[in-house]
Amino acid sequence: MTDRPISQPLHRQLRDLMMARIDAGEWPPGTYLPPETRLAQDYGVAVGTLRKALLDLAAEGVVSRRQGKGTVVASHDSDAVLFRFFNLRRADGSTMQPESRVLTRERVRATPEDARALGLAPGAGLVRVTRVRDADGAPILYEHILLDAARFGPLDHRPEVLPNTLYQLYQRDYGATVHRAREALCARAADTTCARELALPPGTPLLHIRRVALDYNSAPIELRLSWVNTQSLYYQAEV
Repeated sequence: MTDRPISQPLHRQLRDLMMARIDAGEWPPGTYLPPETRLAQDYGVAVGTLRKALLDLAAEGVVSRRQGKGTVVASHDSDAVLFRFFNLRRADGSTMQPESRVLTRERVRATPEDARALGLAPGAGLVRVTRVRDADGAPILYEHILLDAARFGPLDHRPEVLPNTLYQLYQRDYGATVHRAREALCARAADTTCARELALPPGTPLLHIRRVALDYNSAPIELRLSWVNTQSLYYQAEV
């Protein structure tokens, strides 16, 4: 512990060390951490300090503390991922269970803008998944999902049926855990393709969401470009 920055509180140093082990896959999602007393002994700290570090990780959603069982590394399940990252609500404030329809899966070249978002070189190979999300029997969202082909190449053809929530698949099959996301919102007019898929007239105003999904170390995993029909919906975020 002595090589950590002395200006950082001890429990934050410990949090960083444990986060590094989780990120390296030493403690995979769904794994229970060793008992607190053993971890405290291993790191040479008091149990109280260890617990503060675990509370920090729990507050960030990295681990879950379960009464009587211990602390487990958080794993994505479909519902948890959906309601954490899907911020659209009906007019009455209620949540939805959108279903996805994949339109295409293909290899493309990264534009300079997309390459910057994903931390890649311009022209790098990408896998692009284009799909529509339906709710309450109607299409509400058209989107492109862009991924580094060097890492996620097989997704251009398998699994044959993509799951509704992809973050669970990234974690399980590629060891890529989406920890948080950075979004930018603006208004855009529906082009011909988007309008057709959303059953709207071309030029209809839509909410455009540009989301970069990030891992534990804030490295980009996915770029998602979404166009949303908000005629009966709104976007909700807590800040």
